[in-house]
Amino acid sequence: MTLIGTSTSAFFDRATQDMTGLRAQLEDLQAKLGSGEKLSRSSDNPVAASRLRSLARAERMATVDTSNANRAMSDLQLTDTALSSFSSFIVRAQELATQAANGTLNAAQRAGIGTELEQIHGNLVALANSRDSAGHALFGGETAGQAYMLDGAGNAVYAGTASAGELSLGEGQTVARGLTGPEFLNFSSTNLMAVIKNLGDALQGAVADPAQAARDALGALGEGLDKVTSSQTVIGSRLAWIDLTAERRTELSEMRSSEESDLGATDIASTIANLQQLMLVLEASQASFSKLSGLSLFDQLR
Repeated sequence: MTLIGTSTSAFFDRATQDMTGLRAQLEDLQAKLGSGEKLSRSSDNPVAASRLRSLARAERMATVDTSNANRAMSDLQLTDTALSSFSSFIVRAQELATQAANGTLNAAQRAGIGTELEQIHGNLVALANSRDSAGHALFGGETAGQAYMLDGAGNAVYAGTASAGELSLGEGQTVARGLTGPEFLNFSSTNLMAVIKNLGDALQGAVADPAQAARDALGALGEGLDKVTSSQTVIGSRLAWIDLTAERRTELSEMRSSEESDLGATDIASTIANLQQLMLVLEASQASFSKLSGLSLFDQLR
């Protein structure tokens, strides 16, 4: 009787263990189907798990790089728009200087032109103090305050930092997010706003020969326009560089997504097939166990 009891107990234990194992496999497959992830824990495949963590970190860094690129793009577009406005004001100042250089104008007419140049100077100061996408000085570098302040004589004085600062675009690539005022307003030991202010003052009686002052200012205004135009070219090249790095970042993201899918995503078709196979095996095991457990040696002896 001891032998029979031991054998019966072993039979039940073995059958229970087998079916418990099958149920655990079924639950694991169902969990993978539900989560869509192949690895339930790092120990399932340590190498793949490590690679997946690296890919996830790279994707998080790419998100930061994308944010930086968007900020740089926004600031550079604002800069380009402002530079176009600067160009328009310079062209108008050139037209006024050309008129003022005409020897047939009287003092009152030149004074009127000087008044308009004074207004243009005020517009240029306001434009130079434009704000970027974060609300900081667009042309003030890293300063949070005004890029230009007016001194006691009404001259615009730069109050920003020496550089505009750079933003990371990923993979060791950076881009300057804008320009400082002196980078495009200063030339030949003077600056555009000083040229226009001085010309406005001259035409309103500050010099003995306002017509000659107007003729002298034309050359400086032309140089200033060239400086602004070349700065627009620089901004355009930076915008193109951001577009190029964005395309590269998109390609890398797609590659990471594909690799993550290969390493960690559940293969739906094969998982469903395995699930159906295990369910069939479990059902067969349960049916066999039920039938065998109902058999008795005494039934065979009758």
